[in-house]
Amino acid sequence: MCGIVGYIGNKQAADIVVKGLKLLEYRGYDSAGVAVIDDSTVSINKRKGKVEDLLKMVDVSKIPGTLAMGHTRWATHGAPNDVNAHPHTDSTGNIALIHNGIIENYTVIKTELLNKGYTFKSETDSEVLAVFIGMIYEKVHDVEMAVRLALNEVEGTFGLVVISTHEPDKIIVARRGSPIVLGIGDGEYIVASDASAIVEYMKRVIYLNDDEMAILTREGYSTKTIKNETVNAEIHELELNIEQIRKGNFDHYMLKEIFEQPSTFKDSIRGRLLVEDGNVKLGGVGAVAEKLKNARRIIITACGTSWHSALVGEYMIEHLAQIPVEVEYASEFRYRNPVIYHDDVVIGISQSGETADTLAALREAKLKGATILGLVNVVGSTIARETDAGVYLHAGPEIGVASTKAFTSQLAVLSLLAMYLGRQRVLSMADGKTLATELAALPDKIQYILDRADQIKQISLAYTNATNFLYLGRGYNFPVALEGALKLKEISYIHAEGYPAAEMKHGPIALIDENMPVVFVATKDEIYDKVVSNLEEVRARGGRVIAIASEGDTNIARLAEHVIYIPNTLPQFTPVLAAIPMQLMAYYIAVQRGCDVDKPRNLAKSVTVE
Repeated sequence: MCGIVGYIGNKQAADIVVKGLKLLEYRGYDSAGVAVIDDSTVSINKRKGKVEDLLKMVDVSKIPGTLAMGHTRWATHGAPNDVNAHPHTDSTGNIALIHNGIIENYTVIKTELLNKGYTFKSETDSEVLAVFIGMIYEKVHDVEMAVRLALNEVEGTFGLVVISTHEPDKIIVARRGSPIVLGIGDGEYIVASDASAIVEYMKRVIYLNDDEMAILTREGYSTKTIKNETVNAEIHELELNIEQIRKGNFDHYMLKEIFEQPSTFKDSIRGRLLVEDGNVKLGGVGAVAEKLKNARRIIITACGTSWHSALVGEYMIEHLAQIPVEVEYASEFRYRNPVIYHDDVVIGISQSGETADTLAALREAKLKGATILGLVNVVGSTIARETDAGVYLHAGPEIGVASTKAFTSQLAVLSLLAMYLGRQRVLSMADGKTLATELAALPDKIQYILDRADQIKQISLAYTNATNFLYLGRGYNFPVALEGALKLKEISYIHAEGYPAAEMKHGPIALIDENMPVVFVATKDEIYDKVVSNLEEVRARGGRVIAIASEGDTNIARLAEHVIYIPNTLPQFTPVLAAIPMQLMAYYIAVQRGCDVDKPRNLAKSVTVE
């Protein structure tokens, strides 16, 4: 999850590295640090807190040197403090590294090193790796070989950058399980854990695969495996641009990304939705079309927000295509010896395409013979490269830690997939056309809600001091209730839970009192009357009801303290529209409470460790 940036070239390196760290801070912000080699010496500055805290300590623009690396940390081993911050060095201070991932056998290695007289300053597994590399260097006197030999001994995951005064014109990079991207320039190179740190300077990139290394000098680069086998790495052209990762006139990335949803949703369906034919074209799944059509069962695996979109996908696919669907937490999937059939299709959903649990679940499914698909946002990500087929979200870079536009883009792609499968099996052209027409209309309906954001803001501010929330919905709106609760607790730190509305009577109703806000998704559909009955039960016990209702529903106003109206749509598309006011509510409440909505405590954007 940590942010990694390294630079070698002819420019002042520390500035480039710190600019990159700022762009990657969504990957971790417990501490930050920079190491620079100049005149065969390595200088390290690091500090607990965000990149801005580091900059209060040191003026990086005055640090000389054209080779540098930097790190912004999400803590795993050791508390967030100055000592545990990266970079770390070996016992001599001549070899320095930054690391994303977890060295699972670090205690065994550390014990061996302690027995040989080595000492440690930090509590981190990363320092153990640095000292281990340093010990090996004392024997082989070659930094690349020392790194390679060490990595053949370690267990776990790493995105790794190593520099050394022994070889001061070289950067060594390696990866296993944690993403590493190499930016290829003219006599200069950038290494990063995300391409957003590269795009301002260069467009050509290489994505390292697991157990691969790269050696960068100003004269060129080479790629190989950690077993020292040559790799002919493919160069890709970056599709994103620098404007996509700037905040613009918005106060926060999260707000910018909420307001981008009319265009990002449109981008997700663009060129794929054939309205006149009532059909869908998904070029990314063409290679497995027959396996999809004949699938015995579809399993969708994901984490967090992506798991909520998967639940909506389950309902849609079963309804439109009559294929059994199971939704699995990726973090649990591979540890319970799941039953997988050869005619199963397993779909992994991940914004980053690097989510460790989701990737591991897909690998397990592939090992057992299933066809695996990826629904990801980041082009060139590991899931995109390792799956048999897949569909990109085309939501653009999402910087805010709490996912917003990626969620609605996932719903867009899942809607397309459900229609695609339905038309292959049981969905008529007429019904397909009705669905396609309504799906195409959703961007304008999202905009309609956003145009009324000030009304949602005023409602939200009435609940700034609440300590608990309930979110309730039924059918397609149950998953979006889960997502609304997650958004609120992620960024405002208010405890919130989502439930199927009918389940309230089986326990949660005991929590209802005059201080409990309850958000109901009560849109007009076949179970509307049931939801209204649940709403009445909350009202009878003094709960404060906020209803998300269909436009024109005058009945709901007499039952709810506040009503947020959304445009009418088909039931399966309601989650797309209902999610928007929930995102805005969470945002406005969090801002009023003084929370850092783009960097909520203890969280990071891309979960690349277990």
